[in-house]
Amino acid sequence: MKTITILGCTGSIGCSTIDLLLQDENSFKIVGLIGGKNVKKLAKQAIKLRSEYAIIADETFLPELKDLLSSYPIKVMGGRQSVLEVASIPVDWTMAAITGAIGLEPTLAAVKNGRYVALANKEALVSAGDVMLKAVKDAGTTLLPVDSEHNAIFQSMADKQYHAIERIILTASGGPFRQFTLDEMKNVTLKQALKHPTWAMGAKITIDSATMFNKGLEIIEAARLFSIPENKIDVIVHPQSVIHSMVQYEDGSIIAQLGTPDMRIPIAHTLAWPKRMHSNVERLDLAKVSKLEFEAPDKVRFPALRLAREALKAGKCSPTILSAANEIAVDAFLHEKIHFLDIAVLVESVMQKLGAPQANTLNDVLHWDLEARYRAKEWLKTH
Repeated sequence: MKTITILGCTGSIGCSTIDLLLQDENSFKIVGLIGGKNVKKLAKQAIKLRSEYAIIADETFLPELKDLLSSYPIKVMGGRQSVLEVASIPVDWTMAAITGAIGLEPTLAAVKNGRYVALANKEALVSAGDVMLKAVKDAGTTLLPVDSEHNAIFQSMADKQYHAIERIILTASGGPFRQFTLDEMKNVTLKQALKHPTWAMGAKITIDSATMFNKGLEIIEAARLFSIPENKIDVIVHPQSVIHSMVQYEDGSIIAQLGTPDMRIPIAHTLAWPKRMHSNVERLDLAKVSKLEFEAPDKVRFPALRLAREALKAGKCSPTILSAANEIAVDAFLHEKIHFLDIAVLVESVMQKLGAPQANTLNDVLHWDLEARYRAKEWLKTH
């Protein structure tokens, strides 16, 4: 039986992973389930999967979790140290799905085990890329990309002809404002921004899709995950969201991965890799889709793409700063403290102030992450 730990089990990726595990319970043994604050969901998951450990990151919910699981032979723990302790237990496969910088330490702990880590935490490679990749190399760990775009690239490289890759092409839905003018974008509401045309996601990533910061972060992640230079990574808007990304080779061939917009597909691919497993997701009906459209992204209306490329070329901690400032900016927009277009303005301001400082350790990365958040909050006070 394959042993499993899920970091971020109560989020959307964690829940999709658990849905797949429940389809074939006899093939998997759940060692650890780590959730944030949703104690009731965590307890239900632990009971259904007969998990060995159930960890709640927010220790204030620990008494409630203990009460809910008091009749079950499940080890219940809480707090940051417990999260790191269970993330460090050697297992065959770890889902790293704790979003944001808070997921860096647990993901690094899992990476150091030298097994398979399914990576759904963008910040692992965006904010702490150099540190994380060194740990991956030192431990002999295999990173399996879960983001639909990077998983599509991974699948499109199945023949391992890496030397023959001419470019990789990340697809983007274009978000809800794909056809808005710049003037129209100045007045968009939170309700409009939270209405994604094709994907059902959490609030933060939905806003990132609307600004295209998600695609910017994916450019950085792709460069580090696949050792591809920035000038060989393209972005194309594909509103149907059925081609999840493509790889173009030097002979002119383009290999694409298609599927319904359901995260269980890339999760299933990483869960069974290098084999395949059955999933109950809706099958793609190309006749029903009927057409596939493509267009170049507008770099003026979506400056996030430019900022991400600048951060990637600057290197060091510039991507860390971009990611952290964006988290603060998105949170401010979600609380209706700034306008939609101010998100990119805030991020660019913080990037210009902090530059590209060096980071050799995770502590260095966390220091600049905090510094970027501080500068972003200072910007909010004066605007």
